[in-house]
Amino acid sequence: MRQPNSLSTSKLKTHMKNIYHYVISHAVHLFIFPAVLSSAVPYFQPHQITKTLTQLCNNPSSMAAAAAALIFFVSYCLTRFLNRPKKIYLVDFACYNHDPSFSVSRATVYQKLSGVLSPESLAFTAKVMERSGVCDSTFLYLGKEGGFPPESAFSCGREEAETVVCGAVGDVLAKTGVDPTDIGVVIVNISTFNPVPSLSAMIVNKYKMREDVLTFNLGGIGCSAGVIAVDLARRLLQGQGDTYALIMSVESPTASYYVGDDKSKLLSNLLFRMGGAAILLSNRPSDRRKSKYELTHTLRTHLGANDRAYKSVLQQVDGTGILGMSISKDLISVAGDALRSNITALAPSVLPISEQLIFAANLIARKVLKVKGLRPHAPDFRRAFEHFCIHAGGKAVLDEVEKNLKLTEWDMEPSRMTLYRYSNTSSSSFWYELAYAEAKGRIKKGDRVWQIAFGSGFKCGSGVWRAVRTINPGQDDYNPWTRVIHQFPVDV
Repeated sequence: MRQPNSLSTSKLKTHMKNIYHYVISHAVHLFIFPAVLSSAVPYFQPHQITKTLTQLCNNPSSMAAAAAALIFFVSYCLTRFLNRPKKIYLVDFACYNHDPSFSVSRATVYQKLSGVLSPESLAFTAKVMERSGVCDSTFLYLGKEGGFPPESAFSCGREEAETVVCGAVGDVLAKTGVDPTDIGVVIVNISTFNPVPSLSAMIVNKYKMREDVLTFNLGGIGCSAGVIAVDLARRLLQGQGDTYALIMSVESPTASYYVGDDKSKLLSNLLFRMGGAAILLSNRPSDRRKSKYELTHTLRTHLGANDRAYKSVLQQVDGTGILGMSISKDLISVAGDALRSNITALAPSVLPISEQLIFAANLIARKVLKVKGLRPHAPDFRRAFEHFCIHAGGKAVLDEVEKNLKLTEWDMEPSRMTLYRYSNTSSSSFWYELAYAEAKGRIKKGDRVWQIAFGSGFKCGSGVWRAVRTINPGQDDYNPWTRVIHQFPVDV
């Protein structure tokens, strides 16, 4: 008898695994509900109902107990209904659509840097950029004069921030048709550039918002600030009447260029680029139909108590007094630790029961039964999410996440293509990734999206969304990927 080949065996294992997950995940509908219903059927026969009502009428104490139980049940249900948390919807979002004039080639970057860096630092720069996973041309703001470094880093930084903020906010308001005076919360997150007045105040002034609008500026949080801003908006919207929250995730790398010779600080010059995204959230039930996504979970993990994690990304002066952002060699390891802590906390809320049972059985076998040689079970998060938007912090960061979560090339495509085209746009990167998935026509009604971000401190944040409707890629002219999506993916 011919033995099945390895491919057939692999397919059989896959089919059996899918059958297991389906049966366990739908056990309530397949077994438990039918069993309960069949056992309850005899009690709902007409003669049985009549008999029960007669007994209650003849026994006042039983009647009183039944009435009390009914009142308690109705009161409990009514209380739960009235105190239920408000659903938060993502009406729409807009990534900053770069002007082609901001496109700068790698050769131009080298030319600009050659005037301020030593030959050794310039060689290091070239080596890193060649291995960065970024294309030859990225978007960089060089100011009105085009000099590098700019004569006034502050003025150039303000110009860059205002260009990106006004571009993205203007687009999201145009897409949604929302009147700025209907917005009750404004949150801006930007790490290293914080002018006075704040950028949130600039938005209020630019769009003439009302006097009681709640404004927040989140600084120094790094690339995880986008998820943190969403979490803050969710908490604020839970305590507000029907209103909107506008989030602006932006970074201004122009304001913090480093022109010294410390290699750990030169990395920020090479990784961070111009970009931003404006997100409009709503707690209005009437907005569900026109919204794209519903927020289901947010989770933050903070490893700041650990000195190694705290110092992995640190703004400080070098030996010559030049300010820069140090990125330590421990960053990838710290990011891996933060990710594992985050997914351990998130897993019970998002994984199907079938995957949780496997995890529990593996844990008992290893910790209780002391089975030797058994590896810890890595949950299959592809059973919890259809799409992954992982902060494009760099090629090494994406490689680490792909390995830890056992994701496929298709899963990683939005993140890798965002890194390739835009480099690291900090807290807005995973919005460019979601825009990529939309432009590819991947988002279907009911799909679940997992946004993962890492930032200084050190922090890891997760945001989970469920698509309210299928996204038609041909209907969004504001999407920065729309006109070029046919060119992607590319080999990196």
